[in-house]
Amino acid sequence: MIYLLVGSLILAALILMGRSFVNANPAILAQQIRIFGGIALILLAVVFSISGRVVLALPAFFAGVALLMNAGMRRLSGGYNPRKSSGQRSRVRTAMVEMELDHDSGDMAGTVLAGRFQGRSLDDLGDEDLQAFWQETSQDDQSRKLVEAYLDRRLAGWREHFQANGTEGQGSAPSSGPMTDEEAYQILGLSPDAGDAEIRAAHRRLMMRVHPDQGGSGFLAAKINEAKDTLLRRH
Repeated sequence: MIYLLVGSLILAALILMGRSFVNANPAILAQQIRIFGGIALILLAVVFSISGRVVLALPAFFAGVALLMNAGMRRLSGGYNPRKSSGQRSRVRTAMVEMELDHDSGDMAGTVLAGRFQGRSLDDLGDEDLQAFWQETSQDDQSRKLVEAYLDRRLAGWREHFQANGTEGQGSAPSSGPMTDEEAYQILGLSPDAGDAEIRAAHRRLMMRVHPDQGGSGFLAAKINEAKDTLLRRH
Protein backbone atom coordinates (compact mmCIF):
# COMPACT_ATOMS: atom_id res chain seq x y z
CA MET A 1 0.00 0.00 0.00
CA ILE A 2 2.82 2.36 0.92
CA TYR A 3 4.68 1.70 -2.31
CA LEU A 4 1.48 2.26 -4.30
CA LEU A 5 0.99 5.65 -2.64
CA VAL A 6 4.61 6.65 -3.24
CA GLY A 7 4.38 5.53 -6.86
CA SER A 8 1.21 7.57 -7.33
CA LEU A 9 2.89 10.68 -5.92
CA ILE A 10 5.91 10.27 -8.19
CA LEU A 11 3.68 9.69 -11.22
CA ALA A 12 1.65 12.81 -10.46
CA ALA A 13 4.84 14.87 -10.12
CA LEU A 14 6.18 13.52 -13.41
CA ILE A 15 2.93 14.38 -15.21
CA LEU A 16 3.02 17.94 -13.89
CA MET A 17 6.66 18.34 -14.84
CA GLY A 18 6.01 16.88 -18.30
CA ARG A 19 3.30 19.44 -18.97
CA SER A 20 5.60 22.26 -17.94
CA PHE A 21 8.60 20.91 -19.87
CA VAL A 22 7.14 21.67 -23.31
CA ASN A 23 7.15 25.44 -22.99
CA ALA A 24 9.50 26.08 -20.09
CA ASN A 25 12.90 27.67 -20.55
CA PRO A 26 15.84 25.96 -18.77
CA ALA A 27 15.86 28.34 -15.78
CA ILE A 28 12.14 27.91 -15.13
CA LEU A 29 12.35 24.16 -15.62
CA ALA A 30 15.22 23.83 -13.14
CA GLN A 31 13.25 25.86 -10.61
CA GLN A 32 10.18 23.67 -11.03
CA ILE A 33 12.25 20.49 -10.64
CA ARG A 34 13.57 21.78 -7.30
CA ILE A 35 10.07 22.65 -6.08
CA PHE A 36 8.45 19.39 -7.19
CA GLY A 37 11.40 17.39 -5.92
CA GLY A 38 11.28 19.08 -2.52
CA ILE A 39 7.53 18.52 -2.16
CA ALA A 40 7.84 14.89 -3.26
CA LEU A 41 10.60 14.20 -0.72
CA ILE A 42 8.60 15.77 2.11
CA LEU A 43 5.53 13.72 1.20
CA LEU A 44 7.71 10.63 1.06
CA ALA A 45 9.03 11.46 4.53
CA VAL A 46 5.43 11.67 5.80
CA VAL A 47 4.69 8.24 4.33
CA PHE A 48 7.81 6.76 5.94
CA SER A 49 6.93 8.38 9.26
CA ILE A 50 3.39 6.98 9.23
CA SER A 51 4.73 3.52 8.47
CA GLY A 52 7.17 3.78 11.37
CA ARG A 53 10.31 4.12 9.23
CA VAL A 54 11.68 7.19 10.99
CA VAL A 55 15.24 6.37 9.96
CA LEU A 56 14.21 6.86 6.33
CA ALA A 57 11.77 9.70 7.01
CA LEU A 58 14.28 12.15 8.51
CA PRO A 59 16.78 12.18 5.59
CA ALA A 60 13.96 12.48 3.05
CA PHE A 61 12.38 15.34 5.02
CA PHE A 62 15.60 17.34 5.36
CA ALA A 63 16.52 16.75 1.71
CA GLY A 64 13.08 18.05 0.64
CA VAL A 65 13.39 21.14 2.84
CA ALA A 66 16.86 21.81 1.43
CA LEU A 67 15.53 21.70 -2.14
CA LEU A 68 12.68 24.09 -1.32
CA MET A 69 15.03 26.47 0.49
CA ASN A 70 17.39 26.39 -2.49
CA ALA A 71 14.53 27.28 -4.81
CA GLY A 72 13.49 30.12 -2.50
CA MET A 73 17.00 31.55 -2.32
CA ARG A 74 17.33 31.52 -6.09
CA ARG A 75 14.03 33.37 -6.40
CA LEU A 76 15.14 36.04 -3.91
CA SER A 77 18.54 36.45 -5.56
CA GLY A 78 17.00 36.95 -8.98
CA GLY A 79 18.00 33.54 -10.33
CA TYR A 80 14.37 32.85 -11.16
CA ASN A 81 11.80 35.55 -11.69
CA PRO A 82 9.96 35.29 -15.02
CA ARG A 83 8.20 38.61 -14.44
CA LYS A 84 11.21 40.71 -13.50
CA SER A 85 11.68 42.13 -17.00
CA SER A 86 8.14 41.68 -18.29
CA GLY A 87 7.29 44.50 -20.70
CA GLN A 88 10.69 46.18 -20.43
CA ARG A 89 12.21 47.46 -23.65
CA SER A 90 15.51 49.18 -24.33
CA ARG A 91 15.65 52.03 -26.81
CA VAL A 92 18.73 53.17 -28.76
CA ARG A 93 18.47 56.21 -31.04
CA THR A 94 20.91 57.45 -33.65
CA ALA A 95 20.68 60.08 -36.39
CA MET A 96 18.90 57.76 -38.83
CA VAL A 97 17.19 55.01 -36.85
CA GLU A 98 15.61 54.23 -33.49
CA MET A 99 15.82 50.63 -32.32
CA GLU A 100 13.98 48.83 -29.52
CA LEU A 101 15.10 45.59 -27.87
CA ASP A 102 12.65 43.43 -25.93
CA HIS A 103 14.30 42.25 -22.70
CA ASP A 104 12.39 38.96 -22.55
CA SER A 105 12.55 37.72 -26.13
CA GLY A 106 15.60 39.58 -27.45
CA ASP A 107 13.58 40.67 -30.50
CA MET A 108 14.53 43.94 -32.16
CA ALA A 109 12.25 46.44 -33.90
CA GLY A 110 13.30 49.70 -35.54
CA THR A 111 11.91 52.89 -37.05
CA VAL A 112 13.66 54.91 -39.77
CA LEU A 113 14.20 58.53 -38.70
CA ALA A 114 15.83 59.99 -41.79
CA GLY A 115 16.32 59.27 -45.47
CA ARG A 116 14.21 57.77 -48.20
CA PHE A 117 12.28 55.48 -45.82
CA GLN A 118 11.70 58.01 -43.03
CA GLY A 119 8.85 57.07 -40.70
CA ARG A 120 8.68 53.43 -41.78
CA SER A 121 9.25 50.39 -39.61
CA LEU A 122 12.22 48.18 -40.47
CA ASP A 123 9.94 45.17 -40.09
CA ASP A 124 7.83 46.50 -42.98
CA LEU A 125 10.80 46.89 -45.34
CA GLY A 126 11.57 44.13 -47.84
CA ASP A 127 15.08 42.84 -48.45
CA GLU A 128 15.77 45.30 -51.28
CA ASP A 129 14.53 48.26 -49.24
CA LEU A 130 16.62 47.16 -46.28
CA GLN A 131 19.65 46.98 -48.53
CA ALA A 132 18.94 50.48 -49.83
CA PHE A 133 18.54 51.87 -46.32
CA TRP A 134 21.70 50.10 -45.15
CA GLN A 135 23.52 51.84 -48.01
CA GLU A 136 22.10 55.20 -46.94
CA THR A 137 23.62 54.76 -43.46
CA SER A 138 27.14 54.63 -44.89
CA GLN A 139 27.89 58.17 -43.70
CA ASP A 140 26.69 57.63 -40.12
CA ASP A 141 28.68 54.94 -38.38
CA GLN A 142 26.38 54.54 -35.37
CA SER A 143 23.25 54.24 -37.52
CA ARG A 144 24.96 51.68 -39.72
CA LYS A 145 26.05 49.53 -36.79
CA LEU A 146 22.55 49.64 -35.31
CA VAL A 147 20.97 48.59 -38.61
CA GLU A 148 23.56 45.83 -38.97
CA ALA A 149 22.63 44.50 -35.52
CA TYR A 150 19.02 44.31 -36.73
CA LEU A 151 20.02 42.62 -39.99
CA ASP A 152 22.09 40.03 -38.13
CA ARG A 153 18.90 38.89 -36.41
CA ARG A 154 16.61 39.10 -39.42
CA LEU A 155 18.59 38.07 -42.52
CA ALA A 156 21.12 35.26 -42.47
CA GLY A 157 24.00 35.88 -44.84
CA TRP A 158 22.99 39.47 -45.56
CA ARG A 159 26.59 40.72 -45.42
CA GLU A 160 27.76 38.62 -48.34
CA HIS A 161 24.66 39.49 -50.36
CA PHE A 162 24.66 43.24 -49.70
CA GLN A 163 28.39 43.76 -50.05
CA ALA A 164 28.57 41.60 -53.17
CA ASN A 165 26.33 44.17 -54.82
CA GLY A 166 28.88 46.90 -54.21
CA THR A 167 26.97 48.71 -51.49
CA GLU A 168 29.62 48.80 -48.79
CA GLY A 169 29.78 52.35 -47.51
CA GLN A 170 32.73 54.67 -47.14
CA GLY A 171 33.56 56.90 -44.19
CA SER A 172 31.69 57.53 -40.99
CA ALA A 173 30.23 60.41 -39.01
CA PRO A 174 31.87 61.58 -35.79
CA SER A 175 30.57 60.43 -32.41
CA SER A 176 27.54 62.30 -31.10
CA GLY A 177 29.30 63.02 -27.79
CA PRO A 178 28.92 61.75 -24.20
CA MET A 179 25.78 59.78 -23.40
CA THR A 180 23.15 61.62 -21.39
CA ASP A 181 21.34 60.17 -18.39
CA GLU A 182 18.08 60.09 -20.36
CA GLU A 183 19.70 58.07 -23.15
CA ALA A 184 21.24 55.69 -20.63
CA TYR A 185 17.89 55.02 -18.93
CA GLN A 186 16.28 54.37 -22.33
CA ILE A 187 19.02 51.97 -23.37
CA LEU A 188 18.67 49.96 -20.17
CA GLY A 189 14.87 50.17 -20.26
CA LEU A 190 14.70 51.76 -16.79
CA SER A 191 12.89 54.68 -15.21
CA PRO A 192 14.88 57.61 -13.76
CA ASP A 193 14.22 56.42 -10.19
CA ALA A 194 16.04 53.10 -10.74
CA GLY A 195 18.69 52.28 -8.16
CA ASP A 196 22.16 50.79 -8.55
CA ALA A 197 20.91 47.22 -8.14
CA GLU A 198 18.30 47.68 -10.90
CA ILE A 199 20.90 49.24 -13.19
CA ARG A 200 23.30 46.33 -12.71
CA ALA A 201 20.51 43.76 -13.11
CA ALA A 202 19.28 45.34 -16.36
CA HIS A 203 22.86 45.47 -17.63
CA ARG A 204 23.43 41.76 -16.92
CA ARG A 205 20.11 40.79 -18.49
CA LEU A 206 20.74 42.76 -21.67
CA MET A 207 24.32 41.62 -22.07
CA MET A 208 23.08 38.03 -22.10
CA ARG A 209 20.97 39.01 -25.14
CA VAL A 210 23.43 41.09 -27.17
CA HIS A 211 26.97 40.09 -26.18
CA PRO A 212 29.10 39.31 -29.26
CA ASP A 213 30.18 35.99 -27.73
CA GLN A 214 26.51 34.97 -27.87
CA GLY A 215 26.12 36.02 -31.51
CA GLY A 216 24.95 39.52 -30.60
CA SER A 217 26.05 43.00 -31.55
CA GLY A 218 29.30 44.57 -30.43
CA PHE A 219 27.81 48.03 -30.97
CA LEU A 220 24.79 47.35 -28.75
CA ALA A 221 26.98 45.72 -26.11
CA ALA A 222 29.19 48.83 -26.05
CA LYS A 223 26.12 51.07 -25.73
CA ILE A 224 24.75 49.01 -22.85
CA ASN A 225 28.13 49.12 -21.06
CA GLU A 226 28.31 52.89 -21.59
CA ALA A 227 24.77 53.32 -20.24
CA LYS A 228 25.61 51.37 -17.08
CA ASP A 229 28.82 53.30 -16.50
CA THR A 230 27.07 56.64 -17.11
CA LEU A 231 24.33 55.97 -14.56
CA LEU A 232 26.56 54.41 -11.92
CA ARG A 233 28.89 57.42 -12.09
CA ARG A 234 25.91 59.72 -11.52
CA HIS A 235 24.74 57.63 -8.57
